[in-house]
This record gives sequence, structure tokens and C-alpha cells, in this order.
Amino acid sequence: MMDDLWRKSTHSGETNSCVEARFADGYALTRDTQNRDAATLAVPAREWLAFLREAQAGGF
Repeated sequence: MMDDLWRKSTHSGETNSCVEARFADGYALTRDTQNRDAATLAVPAREWLAFLREAQAGGF
């Protein structure tokens, strides 16, 4: 996978203590910035977007 397609929150600043995310083939993919070669979590994009909406609404 190309690293330039991965995004991390601007709230994380210059640290690597966060996760990165990207969309590919109908999935939202996440990985640990401290161990990018480890496992990648794949969640259906629809479910990821529902999670983000709930988080932005203060649901967690």
C-alpha cells in the first residue's frame, strides 16, 4: 500500500502516538503509526463513518 494515502489526525501533532486511516475498496483501514508493518484493521466504510458521526456527536 502506498503510504501517501494514509491520513492521521491533525490533533496528533508531530507525534507517532496515534493511528492512521485510509479508505480502499469499500473499507476503512487503520494502522498503528508506531508499527506500520503490523496488522491493519479493516472495517466496512459505512460502519467507520457511523462510528465517526457518533464520536463527533459526543456519543462516546
